[in-house]
Amino acid sequence: MYTDPISDFLTRIRNAQAAHHETVRLPGSKLKLALAKVLEREGFVTGVSETAEGPKKILELSLKYLGKTPYIRTLTRVSTPGRRVYKKASELRPVLSGQGIAVLSTSAGLMSDRDARKRKLGGEVLCEIN
Repeated sequence: MYTDPISDFLTRIRNAQAAHHETVRLPGSKLKLALAKVLEREGFVTGVSETAEGPKKILELSLKYLGKTPYIRTLTRVSTPGRRVYKKASELRPVLSGQGIAVLSTSAGLMSDRDARKRKLGGEVLCEIN
């Protein structure tokens, strides 16, 4: 049992990249699937698939590398269970001058900061990726 599934998700990706794994398998949920789809849409992972093993769902991400270097340099959790961080659309700034993204939980679902600024939506900043 863990209290922060998003931190666990990010840590599993970090650990898999440190070990130079091609894929990473983790327990699935709707939130993690939506987060993985944002990573795929923004080009940080090459593929996302969800399978069922009995009553449990398993999420599998295909990691992306540039040679031997992982494509994702840093994964940072911004909003934690003990300290929630919310931003308005006007307060959202590009991460690393536009090279990275922030993932937001908005009223329209999970999306990158670029999409949120386009749609003029604010929300909870879950993590930053670059």
